[in-house]
Amino acid sequence: MSYDNERDLVIAAKVNPEAFGELYEKYVARIYNYHYRHTSSRTEAEDLTSRTFYRALRSLQSYRETGAPFQAWLFRIAHNLVVNWYRDHQNRPTVSTDVEDAPLLVSSIVSPEAWVSTAETQQKLLDVIQSLPEDRKTLIVLKFVDHMSNAEIAEILGRTEGAIKALYHRTLISLKRAMSEGAEDVQ
Repeated sequence: MSYDNERDLVIAAKVNPEAFGELYEKYVARIYNYHYRHTSSRTEAEDLTSRTFYRALRSLQSYRETGAPFQAWLFRIAHNLVVNWYRDHQNRPTVSTDVEDAPLLVSSIVSPEAWVSTAETQQKLLDVIQSLPEDRKTLIVLKFVDHMSNAEIAEILGRTEGAIKALYHRTLISLKRAMSEGAEDVQ
């Protein structure tokens, strides 16, 4: 089946499970990556991804278009599950910061010294990001990994777009200060 746009696909999915399958295929990788970045566990990410889509399917009849993309609704479900996961596990939230997943901070490396310096800077940045509160880490992941707009992030986190802009600004200032001061604990 082919649908002209996502809105038509969502409408069709309310009555046709095959159409929901298309929505699943379209978003499963992004939802899985979101969960993996928060749990650092494939098993947990798979479980949370499955629960996200189960809840989405179960609640699809009550879904109402608000002007935000459908993916924002899915990420809102995913975010709520991650919050519950943190609460249930009663451990410090962690966003996966595997060096293999992170891009190099410079476009070309010309010497071993430059490579070491780049690797050290990158690790320091990852450590600083790791020390952020959960909502700020989520913001960074949604903004830079999932490339979402402030409006989409606001929908997911249940805040206004202005609040997201302010949080983003404060987060960047904190990161810049921590990187220049050498601190790894950012609040």
